[in-house]
Amino acid sequence: MRYKYILFDLDGTLTDPVIGITKSVAHALKKMKNIDVNPAELTNFIGPPLLDSFIEFHGFTENEAKHAIECYREYFKDEGIFENEIYVGIKDLLDELKSTGTIMAVATSKPTVFAERIIDYFAMNQYFKVVFGSHLDGGRTKKSEVIEAVLGALEIRDPKEVVMVGDRKHDIAGAKHVGIDSIGVEYGYGSSEELRSAGADFVVGDIKELRKLLLES
Repeated sequence: MRYKYILFDLDGTLTDPVIGITKSVAHALKKMKNIDVNPAELTNFIGPPLLDSFIEFHGFTENEAKHAIECYREYFKDEGIFENEIYVGIKDLLDELKSTGTIMAVATSKPTVFAERIIDYFAMNQYFKVVFGSHLDGGRTKKSEVIEAVLGALEIRDPKEVVMVGDRKHDIAGAKHVGIDSIGVEYGYGSSEELRSAGADFVVGDIKELRKLLLES
């Protein structure tokens, strides 16, 4: 097998969080700007750090974006967090990887406290050595910082033994920044063009292709 360590993004890679995230964003926009937005139009928020997304997509100042995140969490922390589904085939893949002795971790831009609750909710704790994300106070939001924290926690010395699996350009860029390989998955919320332009070492269309790359190559 190609890699000893596999780092997985959460949203758009292990689970499909579209309903919970987009409803939470809509809640924040309504409360902050009194505008009604169809949640279906907010899928671009899935993956990147929320602060960056509120600034980039809706022109918020940094202070406004921080307040918007507080509003977002009002809905997300108790309701949106569980409006989520694990992708079909993911648990089978994790079972196979675990049986080979692969060491797995979660590296997400989502706050660690929420990521841990989601992993627990879907009974995936058994697969992951660590679950790392951002801090609630706004720290460690860059994907490269999260990946570096995982590498440190697992005491990884050889970057050639590690790969990052994710669905957005931020996952790919974070992996490149720390010098590890990356796999872009098209079944999430980033396009093939986005992933390839970011410099993904591999791009796969579905979980079946991901399994073949990780287990048969």
